[in-house]
Amino acid sequence: MAQIDAFFKLMHDLGASDLHLAAGNQPLLRLRGSMERVKYKTLEHDELKRMLYEIAPEEKVKIFEESGDVDFGYEIPGLSRYRANFFNQKWGMGAVFRAIPTVIPSAEDLGLPPVIVKLASLPKGLVLVTGPTGSGKSSTLAAIVDQANRTRRDHIITIEDPIEFVHHSKECLVNHREIGTHTRSFAAALRGALREDPDIIMVGEMRDLETIALAIEASNTGHLVFGTLHTTSAAKTIDRIIEMFPATMQPQIRASLADGLRGVVSQALFRRIDVKGRCAALEIMLATSAVRNLIRESKTYQIGTVIQTGRKFGMQSLDDAIMEHLLAGRVDPNDAYSFCQDKQKFRQYLTQPPDDFTDV
Repeated sequence: MAQIDAFFKLMHDLGASDLHLAAGNQPLLRLRGSMERVKYKTLEHDELKRMLYEIAPEEKVKIFEESGDVDFGYEIPGLSRYRANFFNQKWGMGAVFRAIPTVIPSAEDLGLPPVIVKLASLPKGLVLVTGPTGSGKSSTLAAIVDQANRTRRDHIITIEDPIEFVHHSKECLVNHREIGTHTRSFAAALRGALREDPDIIMVGEMRDLETIALAIEASNTGHLVFGTLHTTSAAKTIDRIIEMFPATMQPQIRASLADGLRGVVSQALFRRIDVKGRCAALEIMLATSAVRNLIRESKTYQIGTVIQTGRKFGMQSLDDAIMEHLLAGRVDPNDAYSFCQDKQKFRQYLTQPPDDFTDV
């Protein structure tokens, strides 16, 4: 048993989502969104380095010493998997571990609307799950892929850095590929995937122009592609994708994205105040003909209106989802105000509305 495993056991017992270790500080856990110190001595650099190197694969240690940061997966059988990140900081080494449950959450466990489940049955196209770091994108995507794994007879390839949720082949054949271990990059893995007879491709993170271009190409050539981006709404997601390309390529990308896109799910994660745990608020945009036309015509600022009028298709705005949680007494009004887009709509629920100088 590695020395650090005691911290992972504590994480599991307390239900923490993340473990933070940094030279010059006590260990900290993220509990229901807040950082809490562990009653433990201040970590020294040499002690922490020994602790971390004990669980890191040799090739990952080499990458870390060359570059100053590295990602990899670590698993304690019977307890959990962890996404690890090592980095250097002013007082020495640091590391953050995100707990990845060994049991894949179902759509019902996560409270996902039925329309999200239907995305797993699409024959082809591009589906994006977006949101800030720590908003539950990986869990939502895992539930969708698991639904496909249980109900389809296809070949699923996941490309991640590192592998998070492990899907065991059920009705589908599932192959996991990890960046740096099984392939050189997301783009290289995507190029390879197109020759590996996939039906579904899950891209853990669409970081660069080449990866996004290949994902769009795959979605337009008969594959169902799932991916993630760090954006906070459907409209901003589309803008971010298009703006990554040179101006001369943008008309072509608009056309390809309009043809290939099937849906965007943007989410924010909240600490619950009624029971122990957290809940997600989802903005859901489906690529109807109206949405496709707005993408082609560079009128993404009108997508919010289409989402409002598309409730009969299962679409919903982020503010409506947050308001539903707020009125049901699941989330704190101050948290709702922090994440909502229409601040005026939510100010009435605050006992002491803040003076937000950014709204001036």
